[in-house]
Amino acid sequence: MTSPATAPAEPGYGTGSVRHASPAGTAEPQVTADRVLARCRDLVRPSLSAAISRLHPWHGEMAAYSLGWCGVGGAPADGSYEGKGVRQALAVLCAEAVGAPGEKAVAGAVAVELIHTFSLMHDDIMDGDGTRRQRETVWKAYGTGPAVLAGDALFALAVRTLVEAPGPRTAAAVGRLSETLNGLVRGQAEDLLFSARPWTGPDAVRTDEYRAMAELKTGTLLGCAAALGGLLGGAPARTVAALDLAGRHLGVAFQAVDDLLGIWGDPAVTGKPVHSDLRQRKKTCPVLAALAGDGPRSEELAALLRSPLPLDEAGAARAAALVESCGGRAATLDEARHHLDAARACLRSVPLAPRAAHEIEVLLGFLLHRRV
Repeated sequence: MTSPATAPAEPGYGTGSVRHASPAGTAEPQVTADRVLARCRDLVRPSLSAAISRLHPWHGEMAAYSLGWCGVGGAPADGSYEGKGVRQALAVLCAEAVGAPGEKAVAGAVAVELIHTFSLMHDDIMDGDGTRRQRETVWKAYGTGPAVLAGDALFALAVRTLVEAPGPRTAAAVGRLSETLNGLVRGQAEDLLFSARPWTGPDAVRTDEYRAMAELKTGTLLGCAAALGGLLGGAPARTVAALDLAGRHLGVAFQAVDDLLGIWGDPAVTGKPVHSDLRQRKKTCPVLAALAGDGPRSEELAALLRSPLPLDEAGAARAAALVESCGGRAATLDEARHHLDAARACLRSVPLAPRAAHEIEVLLGFLLHRRV
C-alpha cells in the first residue's frame, strides 16, 4: 500500500504570524503548542468529565486513571500524568478552521479522546507494556480483565456521545467514527501479525507495509478527529476530506516520531527504559529502514534481533548504534518530515481561517520535536 495521496495545494491557507494583534492593537501572547493544547483541553474537559461520569464507577475510575486525572483508588492526581490531548485539540482546531466555534466540535473531541484512551488500554495489554507516562498502565494497576472491560466501556461511550450530539450531521459523524474504528483495529491486527514475521528475507516486513499499518493504527483516528471538527463545524465535503487526509498523514508522522522515542527517548520523560522497543524486538520504522540496507552492519543488526537471548543493556545499545549507522534514524526523521509536509499541503488545498490554521501549523511543528 502506498502512503496517503497528497491533495493538490491551492490558495486559501495561511500560517499567520507568531503573534496576533488584539482588538485594542496590543500583541497577544505568542502562540505555542502548549498554550493551544491547554486551551483545547480546557474547552473539552467539562464534557469529557461528564461523559466519564456516566460509566460504572469502577470503569470511570480506570478511565480517569488512564487520562491522568487520578491515582489508583481515585485520589486526585497533580496533572503530571495527563496526556497532551492532541486528538481532541485537532477536532476543536479544525472546527475553528472552517469558521465555526470550537464548541461545535466538543462532542467529536470527546468521542476521539475516549476511543484513543480505549485503544491505549488494550494496546498496553497486547504489547505487555507495564508503564505509560511514568507510572503503571491500567492493566498493571487494576488487572487485565478490568482493563479490558474499561476499554470496552469507553468504546461504547464514544459511540453514544456522538449519537447524542446535537445538529444535523450526527449520523454522518457516527458513520465516520465507525469507519475509523474498523481501520484502527485492522491496523492493530497488522501490527500484531508483524511480530511473527522474520527480520530478513522475502517474508520480512517491508517499510511500505509498516507505513500502511501506521496509517491505519494511528492515522485513521487523527484523520477522524480532524474530519469530525470540519464535519460538525459545517464544512463542505471537500474540506472534510482534506482535513481527514491531513490527519492521516499526521498520524504516520506521529508514529514515526513515536518509534524514534521508543529507541532514543529520554527514560526520565517517556517513563520507559532506554532502548525499550529494541529490548522488546518491536518491528518499528527505524529498525526496518536499517535492515533494508545491505552490508555487514545490517547483517549484524539482524543477527542481534534474531538471537533467542534477551538483549541486555550492552546488546540494546549496540543494536541502537547499528540502527543509526545503517540510516534508520535519519530515514525515520525524513519519513516524519515528509508526512508533515504532506499534511500541510492538504490543509493548504482548502480555504481555512488563518488564525486557526496557524495554530494547527504550530501543533504540527510541536509533534515533530516532541519528547514524549
